Amino acid sequence: MRGRTLARLLAGALLAFTACEPGATNSVTTAPSPPTRGVKTPSAVGVGEGELDLITWEGYADDSWTKPFTQQSGCQVHAHYVGSTAEMSSLMAGGGGGQWDMVSAPGDISLQLIYGGEVNPMNVALMPSWPDFGIPFQSPAYNTVGGVHYGVSLQWSANILLYNTKKVAPPPTSWSTVYDPAYKDHVTVPDNPMQIADAALYLSRSQPSLGITNPFELNRKQFNAAVGLLTQQRPLIHRYWAIASDEVGMYQDGEAVVGSAGLYQALQLQSVGIPVAEAAPREGMTAWGDSWMLAARAPHPNCAYLWAEYTTTPQVQAQQAHLFGETPVNSKACGSLNALEAGSCAKYHADATASYLSGVSFWQTPIAYCAGGGCVPYDDWVSAWDVIKA
Repeated sequence: MRGRTLARLLAGALLAFTACEPGATNSVTTAPSPPTRGVKTPSAVGVGEGELDLITWEGYADDSWTKPFTQQSGCQVHAHYVGSTAEMSSLMAGGGGGQWDMVSAPGDISLQLIYGGEVNPMNVALMPSWPDFGIPFQSPAYNTVGGVHYGVSLQWSANILLYNTKKVAPPPTSWSTVYDPAYKDHVTVPDNPMQIADAALYLSRSQPSLGITNPFELNRKQFNAAVGLLTQQRPLIHRYWAIASDEVGMYQDGEAVVGSAGLYQALQLQSVGIPVAEAAPREGMTAWGDSWMLAARAPHPNCAYLWAEYTTTPQVQAQQAHLFGETPVNSKACGSLNALEAGSCAKYHADATASYLSGVSFWQTPIAYCAGGGCVPYDDWVSAWDVIKA
């Protein structure tokens, strides 16, 4: 499992059109066109250039699937592992600077890369496995804008409501549990501004008068309500977690009994006998989804396309999911998962039903425009989160 550090984006790396006065809401309601929208995509994949340079999470270019790829394609893979989305953003400045070919961008920065002109459109018709993707992952809002694909979906994981079955009873049915004073000093959630979206998702059901329909597109009133809820939650938090091992340790030591977690943490804890389970909150869940995105100045675009094609096949999808505790986007990966470990298709939610997926809200970069009017941009989310957790 990668040590995914949920860090703030670099100052100044945010999209120019999200800039606004401190505390003000940008009134932009019409989306600008991504700078690279008009870039022509290839109609066929050419011969590989012999090299592929990736920006990615640790282990996303694991030898178990990278070496066979190099043997098949002739593309030698060089992976630069990062510890934060901030580092990803920095390295991708200037379209990858002519050095990098692809980035495995999560949904909290993918729109930033798209509207910043750092990535080029991709031709998904050149991906034989693309039709086998689950419907939510073929053209998700986190990598597709105006019908143009700027990335190819890779893996995903819900931010689940995880609880200790011996300490929390009855089983939670709502995210209200993480705001319940009864669990003071035993709650843990990610150290991430995207927690504002989780709070907004809860408020969309608990306070319907706020009119929240998308937890990543919040007007000032909705945003303030979510921030207020998280401020009230702060005394209940034992510790915010930045990497998965931090949270695993808290549940193992009994310091945390309920909180927001990745599937990886749940599986790790269950494997060592810690009595935890995944709840089914009525509000649904947020989730992150990673995409392979092509740098605007990629020096090896053919190898990049070959890599995207290869890593979306059922076998490689299953290998990565099994190694990192993630969920494949390729719906045909179940057989390969079960071949690696009996029952792992269900364990990794690779067989998720349409009903289950309908309750999942996938991360999108909070930006200033939205369907209902001016939205609060991500720089304000970052500033508010810094105050909340202080």
